[in-house]
Amino acid sequence: MTRVLEPGDAVGGWWLREWGAVAVLRRLQGGTAMLPGVSARRWEGLRARAARTRAGQDLEVAAAAGARFVTPQDTEWPAQLDDLGDARPVGLWVRGRPSLRIWALRSVAVVGARACTEYGAHMAASLGASLAERGWVVVSGGAYGVDGAAHRGALGAGGATVAVVACGVDRPYPRGHAQLLGRIAEQGLVVGELPPGDHPTPSRFIQRNRVIAALTRGTVVVEAAYRSGALVTARAARDLGRFTMGVPGPATSGLSAGVHELLRGDAVLVTDAAEVVELVGDMGELAPRRRGPVVPRDLLGPGAAPVLAALPARGGAAVPDIAREAGTSTDDAVARLYELRSLGFVERLGDGWQLTRQAFPSANPEGGEA
Repeated sequence: MTRVLEPGDAVGGWWLREWGAVAVLRRLQGGTAMLPGVSARRWEGLRARAARTRAGQDLEVAAAAGARFVTPQDTEWPAQLDDLGDARPVGLWVRGRPSLRIWALRSVAVVGARACTEYGAHMAASLGASLAERGWVVVSGGAYGVDGAAHRGALGAGGATVAVVACGVDRPYPRGHAQLLGRIAEQGLVVGELPPGDHPTPSRFIQRNRVIAALTRGTVVVEAAYRSGALVTARAARDLGRFTMGVPGPATSGLSAGVHELLRGDAVLVTDAAEVVELVGDMGELAPRRRGPVVPRDLLGPGAAPVLAALPARGGAAVPDIAREAGTSTDDAVARLYELRSLGFVERLGDGWQLTRQAFPSANPEGGEA
């Protein structure tokens, strides 16, 4: 049936659910009445495909390439693919040793532009490596650009990665990624809906994206123009109730325009693997709190800080003037000034007080916050 039905064929999926694969194939190969839901023209096209099926040969070619065929009835089948309803794959050709079901339980998709920038490639590789180091499986499409960078990042970290392809798993596509796909098959998994030898088409790339979205807990988009196929994956993830995330780029970059449009909607902005895991991971897997560098001035109490801020950047000031600027009494200002002197922030200047060199890293020449 993987040679008869195109990926994502919901009518064919309905037939399989209602009558089973064997009965449907017999109807297509026999001279019996057509099944409902299709035109006579399409029925004849499906019958022509069914007449050319070679299941035994396909299984032999797959086995020679180190691949196997996994159906929804097998224990290796990832149950989350059932969320696709009648559009779920008929089955999956899987090349590699690990269990697809087990790996999919803790997986994240990283997708994006094929013609990505250096920034996009860096971010994808960094996410792939960091997610792999945290024990997550990195899923992508095996394409040039962001996909390849994410796969390489995971492989470089000695982690797990899955390439979901839009052709036969025995056929390296793109050809320039033959070595990469070979490494993925050795260290991870190469997965596809199409039987051995089949070639990719534009529609098959689009349908491949729904599998990436359904297989994983969430999808991260790194660089995508308005018409990017990566956005199809993100929207499919959103529609399936998965987490949708985007890595921001320059506001002037057309390759980030699609990501920014996602972020204006329901997608969540992420900048590293910790933030991704905080969304898709288990309770308690929180990203570290972000803040700027701590300077000694940040540690001052609420009484001393206003007094320090009241001193001018250059020269000194008398205690009454400092007290007035700080909004406190003269006695309190004197006590705070001696406290600040003990910490090295101020020093006596005749009858007044002035800032020391230590106070200047946190102040600009005008005396305000840097």
